[in-house]
Amino acid sequence: MAARPHVIPDDLKLVTAIPFLKWAGGKRKLIKELELRFPDGIGEHITKYAESFIGGGALFFHLVQNSNLKEYLISDANPELYIAYKTIQESVEDVIDELSKLEANYIKSNSEKRAKLFYKIRTAFNKGVKKIDLAVPNNAKRTAQIIFLNRTCFNGLFRVNSKGEFNVPHGRYVKPTINNFNNLRAVSAVLQNVEIRCGDYSNCVDWIDEKTLVYFDPPYRPLTTSSAFTSYSTSAFADEQQKQLAEFCIRLKDKGASVIISNSDPKNIDVNDDFFENLYEGFQFHSVLASRAINCDGKKRGAISELIITSYEVN
Repeated sequence: MAARPHVIPDDLKLVTAIPFLKWAGGKRKLIKELELRFPDGIGEHITKYAESFIGGGALFFHLVQNSNLKEYLISDANPELYIAYKTIQESVEDVIDELSKLEANYIKSNSEKRAKLFYKIRTAFNKGVKKIDLAVPNNAKRTAQIIFLNRTCFNGLFRVNSKGEFNVPHGRYVKPTINNFNNLRAVSAVLQNVEIRCGDYSNCVDWIDEKTLVYFDPPYRPLTTSSAFTSYSTSAFADEQQKQLAEFCIRLKDKGASVIISNSDPKNIDVNDDFFENLYEGFQFHSVLASRAINCDGKKRGAISELIITSYEVN
């Protein structure tokens, strides 16, 4: 069955939907840099958008509200993200109700009781890891838990261990925004008619054609052994996985799709490191400055060069 064109109802256009999760490595601050390197023909001969590694979805939320693209597919290998997006798409009021209860208990508590509530919710969330059933993805309670933990944990991280358990400690924010119900309703509105899948990036291949703009924002290749932060899911993403992604991107380019990839810039450390140039031969490379947001030492956060790689020439 053909996908329905994406349309946002007029009464829900008054609120701008933004990511409902704070996401390590989110692209909110790089949206303009990415847009500057979009191919010609967005909304004309390019009418579809696909994004794997959806994470917080900053670029997706921007495009769905500010472009003439007609069809969207988003996906992620992390089943928790799939459940959250699907549940908000289909049952947002149930999520809001569950979050309201969590927020009320948290806000009225002192710092000690807040910490106890946080770890109680984290334990309950982790007990459900092995019980995930993607055939029944709509789970308002679990979606509320992941938003609550994300909004009250240290540094707004989403990180899991090898068992898939959320392991970020309590963040001790004074006035965290937990239940942003206006944004959740706006998010639900923009997700209508969007195809949401769970699985690795290759599961979109049947959907992508010459009319598609494809964006990949995989776990970045670490610049140093101490800077690795790839635990968004239980799957590792090492050099071999980077190579496999590059091969897939070349395959999509051969299909006529317009492909964009974000990644770290190895030349921050070694100007002779041609790892990505060797993988993406024939692609165009763009080095841009981005703010480094993930570091427990605030003094080490700052601007650093990142790569935007395109399968097409940028005018």
